[in-house]
Amino acid sequence: MFETNAVANPHCCVDPYGFERSKDFDYESYEELMSEYLVVLTRRSIKWSKLLKGKRKVQKNVKLKRYVRKGIPNEHRALIWMAASGAQDQLERNPGYYQSLLRAEHDPKLVETICTDLNRTFPDNVQFRKTSNPCLQKALYNVLLATGYHNPVVGYCQGMNFIAGYLLIITKDEEKSFWLMEALLGRILPDYYSPVMLGLKTDQETMMDHNVMWTLVVSRWFICLYIDILPVETVLRIWDCLFYEGSKILFRVALTLIHHNQALIQQAQSLPDVCQNFKQITHGPFVDECHTFMQKIFTEPGSLSMATLTKLRATIRSRIITEELGPTDPEN
Repeated sequence: MFETNAVANPHCCVDPYGFERSKDFDYESYEELMSEYLVVLTRRSIKWSKLLKGKRKVQKNVKLKRYVRKGIPNEHRALIWMAASGAQDQLERNPGYYQSLLRAEHDPKLVETICTDLNRTFPDNVQFRKTSNPCLQKALYNVLLATGYHNPVVGYCQGMNFIAGYLLIITKDEEKSFWLMEALLGRILPDYYSPVMLGLKTDQETMMDHNVMWTLVVSRWFICLYIDILPVETVLRIWDCLFYEGSKILFRVALTLIHHNQALIQQAQSLPDVCQNFKQITHGPFVDECHTFMQKIFTEPGSLSMATLTKLRATIRSRIITEELGPTDPEN
């Protein structure tokens, strides 16, 4: 089952993942929401236990996909994320590789950049404080350093610290977190975090093809994978599907938020209004009730296959490359 220590005591000032609750946190609404969600969690946990039967390996299939969409219990998340993303295969094919990256000689500039961001990573999470035992800061440093050394084109850029932090909170394992980062940067979201961010720019324009005009606002949702945008439990439910189905999930979430709140967004008269309204649509019951919200992302935007998205991205990507680099000389 999901970690429920904070659910058992709904007035706890720290959530199940270590995040401190704000002073104006609505405990009454949370208690009401969790009393309903806990029933869902318990039911899903029983079904997952029957499905896995203690297995340490799983194969992708229609039934597993359906289960993933309905939420992975927290104690099984690391297993399913690793299997679905291909990270487990990579780990097994490369024994000792992660440790060898940590032992290698590192670029002082990379080390300095990572160290600068460590204290900025989830200051509201008790697990990342130096007084915590264990403190996740050292593990976070190791994962980011190994990722930067493994992928020198990307190295390190802001935002990666929060993604690696979430992975460590769930997996509680450095090596698994590293291979999940590798899966995200290399296969699920290629070129999102490279210096020119071609993957992100492509997806910004792809959103425009879906009649979403305010792509600069939406691009922040994509680059941080909804961390600090949506509630923690909702983000984790999105990641369940992201690791299994790929980046189209980011689109489904964005399109659902925008379509559901179209009237409010259209009231905006200026850029500050747009920013305020976009902030407003990521709060409240619609996104707090993560089980219902996740059902909506598969119905509200309509059909959005990975094949269609891949084709559209290829066209847009070619256009961006031509615009930014100029047409390729056929004689070269």
